[in-house]
Formats: sequence, structure tokens, C-alpha cells
Amino acid sequence: MEITTEQVKKLRELTGAGIMDCRNALIKSEGDEAKAVEILKSQDLLRVAKKSHRQASQGLIETYVHTGGRIGAMVELNCETDFVARTADFRELAHNIAMQIAAQEPLCITEEQLPEDADEEPEVACLLKQPYIREPDKTIRDLITETAARVGENIRVSRFARFELGQPVSRIAELKADTTTPAEA
Repeated sequence: MEITTEQVKKLRELTGAGIMDCRNALIKSEGDEAKAVEILKSQDLLRVAKKSHRQASQGLIETYVHTGGRIGAMVELNCETDFVARTADFRELAHNIAMQIAAQEPLCITEEQLPEDADEEPEVACLLKQPYIREPDKTIRDLITETAARVGENIRVSRFARFELGQPVSRIAELKADTTTPAEA
């Protein structure tokens, strides 16, 4: 089957994957765009899993204050190098996660941190399992994995806090150094 430049270009725009990766995925899928996207996603997961053991000690702290200034969130997002921490992709991810925390009030970062007596389902209580507010078909874990694949580094949420005016700090969660997050799981 002949794979056209237009097909490769379209798949690249959809996924952000490299040109040769897109071409090879289209060849494997015999030109089926949906199958090619799935192939690229599985390749991203493999790349991210290979980097999961790497230490993520750089990063940034991002804040989000909701319109009106009544609700805010702060998140520490880590990566391997300060170079990646300064990229637009990483900053956008940190901002989106802070916004998610303000909007959805997660109790913890991972399911392992969920208290045994918690009434909430993991998809509601755990940040990484929550559906992303802008694209409900993706989870926060998926969002982090996609960014980790694009930037080529391990990314992890270390801790977060959520504030609401007139209330005690409603949510503070911290990931212990020896546990894993999305790119690592």
C-alpha cells in the first residue's frame, strides 16, 4: 500500500509523533488512521515505561486561581531536567493539572494513597485516575503520559494543595519518594 505524504502529515498533526514513526504506523495499519493512532499510543507507553526508573528531581510549582479568586490550587510537577521544566509543553501540563485540582478536589495522587475508609471511587478521589476536565475521554495519567512521550522524560506529580476561601486547606496530597506515578506505572 502506498502511504502519501498527506497521510503522514495528518497523523503527525493528530499525535505529535515523529515523521518516521507516523509513516511506520501507517504502514503497519495498512493506511488505517485510527489503528495507526493506537499503534503510536502503544509505542509512547513503551517509551515512557522505559524512562520510569529515572529520577525526576527538577520541575516547577504551578498555581491556578479560579475566576473570582475564591478557589486555588498549587501543584509540584517534576521532570528529569530543568531544560524540560522550561518548555511550553511542560508548563501547559502543570497549569492544566493545577486547574484540574481546583475544579475536581482530588483526595490523593494515586490509588495506593486512597484511605481505606474513603467513600469516593478511585476515579473521583485519585488525581491520576480522574477524567481530564477538558477532554473527559482522557485521564490525568494519560495527559501526563502523552507529555512525557513528547518531551522524552519521566514526569511525576509530587504533591498538591487545594484552597477554598474561608475553608481550611481542603486537600493536600504528597507522593512519597519511593512510589510511582503515571509515567512510572
